Amino acid sequence: MCLIAVKLDGFALGYVAHQTDEICLEAVKQAGNSLQYVSNQTEMICLEAVKQDEFALQYVTNQTDKICLAAVKQNGFALQYVKNQTEEICLAAVKQNGLSLQHVKNQTEEICLAAVKQNWEAIHYVETQTKEIYLEILSQDPRSILYIDIQKYPELYEKYVFMTK
Repeated sequence: MCLIAVKLDGFALGYVAHQTDEICLEAVKQAGNSLQYVSNQTEMICLEAVKQDEFALQYVTNQTDKICLAAVKQNGFALQYVKNQTEEICLAAVKQNGLSLQHVKNQTEEICLAAVKQNWEAIHYVETQTKEIYLEILSQDPRSILYIDIQKYPELYEKYVFMTK
């Protein structure tokens, strides 16, 4: 009876007194966020949950790199729920959506460059802007010249300003 209920509505798991892995797995396949009601979270159940809804990551009690990568590869913004951000996880997140850079706790030039390659507007979240990063955004859209620090890189400004007119 419980298995049928969670297949119809994963959140019915909140009312199941005797949870089995099979029941929990079916619940998260139907509604990833029903993971919040799973009493015994296994890696397999958590992986299924984040595959169904990447934001279910917020309910994973024992986050592994594998689970976190699965979530951020679907939606880079799931990075906001990653407790232990590794460079690999952050790179995967910004490659999926450059704007997820706003949730990176420890920005490296490699992560920032990957973010602006995916979406030049991620420049708004780059803490340390370098010439290489500016060259990347300019190659994508010369109008991004408006975001260049003219004082720091006047040669870039002089080279690209004519393209915006």
